[in-house]
Amino acid sequence: MLFMALSPSIVFARVQSDVVADVADVATLAQDNSAFALDLYQQLRLSPGNIFFSPHSISTALAMTYAGARGNTEKQMANAMRFSLDQERLHHAFADLESRLNKLQETGNVMLNVASSLWPQQKYKFREEYLSLITRCYGASIFPVDYEHAYKEARKMINRWVEDKTRDKIKDIVGPGVLDALTRLVLVNAIYFKGNWETRFRISETRDAPFFLSPEGSVQTRMMRQKEEFGYADLGSLQMLELPYAGTDLAMLVLLPKETDGLRRLETTLSVENLNQWKARLRKREVVVFLPKFRMTSEFRLDKRLVSMGMVDAFNDARANFAGMDGRNDWLYIAAVIHKAFVDVNEEGTEAAAATAVVMRAKSMPEPPPVFRADHPFLFLIQETRTGTILFVGRLAHPAKTGE
Repeated sequence: MLFMALSPSIVFARVQSDVVADVADVATLAQDNSAFALDLYQQLRLSPGNIFFSPHSISTALAMTYAGARGNTEKQMANAMRFSLDQERLHHAFADLESRLNKLQETGNVMLNVASSLWPQQKYKFREEYLSLITRCYGASIFPVDYEHAYKEARKMINRWVEDKTRDKIKDIVGPGVLDALTRLVLVNAIYFKGNWETRFRISETRDAPFFLSPEGSVQTRMMRQKEEFGYADLGSLQMLELPYAGTDLAMLVLLPKETDGLRRLETTLSVENLNQWKARLRKREVVVFLPKFRMTSEFRLDKRLVSMGMVDAFNDARANFAGMDGRNDWLYIAAVIHKAFVDVNEEGTEAAAATAVVMRAKSMPEPPPVFRADHPFLFLIQETRTGTILFVGRLAHPAKTGE
């Protein structure tokens, strides 16, 4: 099974229906997904260099798989994914959240598109209840393909779907050798975001400046600058800055250690509980901001990371139970979970895309404004401000050198 994005050859698609979810359930899901996002970051941070991924895309793709999980497979997935709602309430909450996110594009302030699709083997007997739930709650399109006789062509179709949904930012998410004649289902989720800052950085203020990779070494990069009112918090060993996008429905949170080499310490304390406490201390005030321009692409195979988080049986061909998909508990298992993401941050704003593939098999004298100088490694998150849903998480360890 796989999770990714859209293709020109739609066989049939169903419009997401008006699924009603309790407001409290949507809030619970947003917190559960945030907890999973930061749990997963603890796994990914062990990789060197820059990191960028969309936990929302991953959660959505895995939730579509979880809908078909049963028995111990279901329990393990719920624990690893931090899902605390029962199946029905969970998928209804996802439907409400997806609808809310896609409606942000209607404001005209940002471009935000979240899309899902299923690519089943032609004539393979999937339960109608499962397909109905996925189309109804996730607005997923269905594209039957022939893995048995033409899995290479199926791979091309899936990759074209992803490229289309991510404005060509994510290419070849399904690499050679991932699919074969035994593949029975690919589930795909793609997310694309492009937003201008509420207050843009002036290009004339951007200068070459050092970015310190360590206390001893630096590289030259293009550093943006502006002085404006933003949400800001001084948290002792780190600073937090909230940079809203136009319309203020979405915002980037930047977590900057005060020490040049303080990133590892920050990473070890990163949890949903701490993040909520830190955000509660944000206050609007004038801040002098220095932020580097950067772009990055990250790609991860998440199989082993998810297993280490407790999702064991789903990847085991002898123990996986996805009877909710096809009525059999001995036929389907997850063969791979692939995720690829792209981000570009500049004076105007941010462009980001990601796709996930799961393959089954008081008043006084005014003090001077604080300086937020992101000239050394830091973390950043892009969130939907109302629910706190984390759409993207990143770590900038090394910006592109000036001129690259």
